[in-house]
Amino acid sequence: MIGSGKGPGQPMLEAWGVEVRRGGALTLCVPRIEVRRGEALAVMGPNGAGKSTLLLVLSLLLKPTSGSVSVAGELATAANALRLRRRMAVVFQEPLLLDTSVARNVATGLELRGVARAERDARVAKWLDAFGIAHLAKRAARSLSGGEAQRTSLARAFALEPEVIFLDEPFSALDAPTRAAVTADLVAALRRTRTTALLVTHDRDEALSLGDRVGVLLGGQLRQLGPPEEVFGAPVDAEVAEFVGVETIVDGVVVAQVDGVAQVQVGGVALEVASPLAVGTAVHLCLRPEDVTIHPARLDGEPPRSSARNRLAGLVTGMSPWNGQVRVALDCGFPLAAAITRRSAGDLGLAVGAPAVASFKATAAHLIPHSPGRR
Repeated sequence: MIGSGKGPGQPMLEAWGVEVRRGGALTLCVPRIEVRRGEALAVMGPNGAGKSTLLLVLSLLLKPTSGSVSVAGELATAANALRLRRRMAVVFQEPLLLDTSVARNVATGLELRGVARAERDARVAKWLDAFGIAHLAKRAARSLSGGEAQRTSLARAFALEPEVIFLDEPFSALDAPTRAAVTADLVAALRRTRTTALLVTHDRDEALSLGDRVGVLLGGQLRQLGPPEEVFGAPVDAEVAEFVGVETIVDGVVVAQVDGVAQVQVGGVALEVASPLAVGTAVHLCLRPEDVTIHPARLDGEPPRSSARNRLAGLVTGMSPWNGQVRVALDCGFPLAAAITRRSAGDLGLAVGAPAVASFKATAAHLIPHSPGRR
């Protein structure tokens, strides 16, 4: 993450009551959002969630059907929108480069703004170097690889020295190694300049890498916004949980409560979860696969030694590759997903139909009270 560890900054961008309608249909509805000065805010959601629409509204490139946007405390209007946009830069998924050299592409915005030649040359050289493309300065932009083209687009944006930079899924067309390398350079640039940034993405890892705060946009609504550990560790509803990578989402009810530990009945299984929810609360129990440990079933039937409060006997029902690991699906009286290393899968001798024991700590699971009308 980019943050300096200091307290929250003053809002650089604020929006209230934003709605966007297309053909009479409501495609975006965000009652309020702010991007603090110097932070990187990552808004993630699936395709069609309204992420790019939100970015266009906040960057003053799209007038909302209703609502207001302010930049550094100044309300955006038709009269001042162009002046305010000059404080911003936008990087799109497609680099949109001109048919000229890399250096001329990076200089384009500076030329349009009348920056003096010496200053322009200095900024171009600085940002070509920062994004590792100084050796490509004279190369024709049309001959670049996808990663080189996006580095050129980023250098062009940072050369403007914007107060806010908007990033519209800039890495989605890149392969994984290239995406990781370009992301690292972007993180370094944001940290060095403390430029306020808004990133929209469908990629959870990208949001985690870049976001000081993370928002989840689903169906045009900003369903949750907060620190990454809060959004990923304590999603507000089952749909958000599913989007942020929670694979085990099962219904249960709190049947006992002792010192902040809830006993939750899930089918015929009783589980312990660190939660203050009251007895009788109907809940979704959420558990990430990486928080589940797998043990081999012991021949004597005794449970394996573990500090985890929840130990469940089950059968392996499926195994598949998962983010460089192995995803293990189990039937423990309810469907349970775990993620383990390839080596561990081999050492444990796991196979479909084999018995195994799954365990997880009371602090690993998260309970979401049922909300009427929402999963």
